[in-house]
Amino acid sequence: MSQNNTAVRNFIEKLPTTVTPAIKRLSVASLIGQGVLIVSGGVVRVTGSGLGCPTWPKCTADSLTNTPAMGIHGVIEFANRTLTFALAAVGLVLLVMLWNLRKERKDLFGLALCLLAVIPAQAVIGGITVLTGLNPYVVSLHFLVSAALVVVSMLLVNRAYGRTGATAPALPRPRPLIRQLSVVAAVTSYLAVVLGTLVTGSGPHSGDSTSPRMELDGYLATRLHAIPAYVLVAAALLLVILLWRNGRGDILRNAALLLFVSVLFQGVIGYWQYFTGIPILLVIVHMFGASLMLSVATNMVDVALRRGKDAVPAK
Repeated sequence: MSQNNTAVRNFIEKLPTTVTPAIKRLSVASLIGQGVLIVSGGVVRVTGSGLGCPTWPKCTADSLTNTPAMGIHGVIEFANRTLTFALAAVGLVLLVMLWNLRKERKDLFGLALCLLAVIPAQAVIGGITVLTGLNPYVVSLHFLVSAALVVVSMLLVNRAYGRTGATAPALPRPRPLIRQLSVVAAVTSYLAVVLGTLVTGSGPHSGDSTSPRMELDGYLATRLHAIPAYVLVAAALLLVILLWRNGRGDILRNAALLLFVSVLFQGVIGYWQYFTGIPILLVIVHMFGASLMLSVATNMVDVALRRGKDAVPAK
């Protein structure tokens, strides 16, 4: 027993005591992976592969993985499941590497712990989704948990790179209007994503031809989804105008520009798919846009509200 304890202590002593490039890369990998998971979930839905693995946690009653007889739908669904476990592995490695920093960098360790804790819950929700025959409300919850993980991963990246959090440089806080618009942009971005699940739930791509749909007016759901999107565009544009004079290289201006471009991209794709009958390829691109928008909106509000150790209000 003592030898085991000694081995554990030796292992812990070898873990990083500062934020290393490996920790930074893992945080970025987590963010990218969560975005890819959202896109792969969209692929599962639009290709009708939602029940490609008809049971859970196994893919079939007798096999943990998909079988050749299940065809492409089994491959797509099992690949989506595998990605969840890969992200859990990344989260576990990240948490272990942050162990010696758990007190000094509570912000980083707490986010990594949250990330790791939610991923298994997401896998369980995915299983419930399958076992309920792709109930649209459970499917929506499955997506929204992935959306929340994108937000957490973005916060983790910013803190790992010292853009925000405990080690962020002490800079003057932006004007109250900038901070308020950043909050509006983030809230409307999240609200647009939430309401987007109503559009999806009442739309044609159910994940399987036998799956139920939300009994909602598709036109009304689309209009509701568009309301926060309009506010988001306005907030993003105002942020760009107000921060333009800050000059190149300014973290706030760059965040605002990235937000505005991403929102326009997502809006164009959204209208394009709406007026062209919701084609599969555009739905997948729109899912990518949702992940991107969640990231950049979170980044915007995070850098706008950040607190350096000795930050003082700008005059």
